[in-house]
Amino acid sequence: MRELPGNNYEFTQPIQMRFNELISGVRADLGVKVFGDDLNHLLTAANEVAALLNSVDGSADVRVEQVTGLPVLTLHPKRQKLAAYGLTVDDIQSLLSTAVGGQQAGLIYRGDQRIPLVVRFPESLRQNTELIKALPVPLAGGGFVPVSEIAEVVLAPAPAQVSRENGKRRIVISANVRGRDLGSFVGEVQRRAMSEIDLPSGYWLEYGGTFEQLQSAEKTLRWVVPATLALILFVLVSAFGNLRDALIIFSGVPLALTGGIFLLWLRDMPMSISAAVGFIALSGISVLNGLVMLTFIRQLRDQGVALRCATLSFRARPCVCARY
Repeated sequence: MRELPGNNYEFTQPIQMRFNELISGVRADLGVKVFGDDLNHLLTAANEVAALLNSVDGSADVRVEQVTGLPVLTLHPKRQKLAAYGLTVDDIQSLLSTAVGGQQAGLIYRGDQRIPLVVRFPESLRQNTELIKALPVPLAGGGFVPVSEIAEVVLAPAPAQVSRENGKRRIVISANVRGRDLGSFVGEVQRRAMSEIDLPSGYWLEYGGTFEQLQSAEKTLRWVVPATLALILFVLVSAFGNLRDALIIFSGVPLALTGGIFLLWLRDMPMSISAAVGFIALSGISVLNGLVMLTFIRQLRDQGVALRCATLSFRARPCVCARY
């Protein structure tokens, strides 16, 4: 794929890409947006940001939004020559517009269809700049003058696209994160960008992509997790009628989370939103196991089994321990 000229590629998952694009307009884990007015300054700053991202550990698929490299046929009229020949800029622009872009000369009717009839040069002539310079421009008093005599025609690169957001021009530098958690990666990028990227006055950086979802999820989890745990404790107290039994069941939650964190460390996996959601589910499972255990111990106690035997055996069988 790299052998095809003029193409850039990025690799992601289809559903993830669509959600990232809908939420922030960036189809990557991190998108650094450079805002400003001048495209040349924007492109210079974007290349500096891309070099910074490539130097950060964990970065992958760093790509600068393609904004240049589109060849455009540009006309620079020689106004003094135009005035000497009695021509206007519109005369020469209309001629080149018809020759290169085409102009509708009529309609072809085919039943209910109306097909525009467009007149323009064939492809081989439209791509030949020298032939376009030799085009004869008719004069008002008769005769012709070549285009090269009254204008300068050049095929020069121009902006391929101009993207705007909130009324400002912007260029996006996208990057994916591999083998590292997104939060620490973005934190390092922000710290280094403040000290290493020198932006002109009126230019600034913003950060988007999956990072925006991470920030939103972190804000939500800050109150969802404590509220969930408090609600579980309230339900346990309501079910057993006392705080002691509820705390006994609830003691399995920190032990379960400790095991989960240890396994993340053992597998060298970063703490992520997915892991946090998994910890919430793990907390519910540990509470359910504790609830089943305590309920069974209570049943044994109601049958007259001693506390120590009921706690250690977990099954109704004759025990050597004393009764009540």
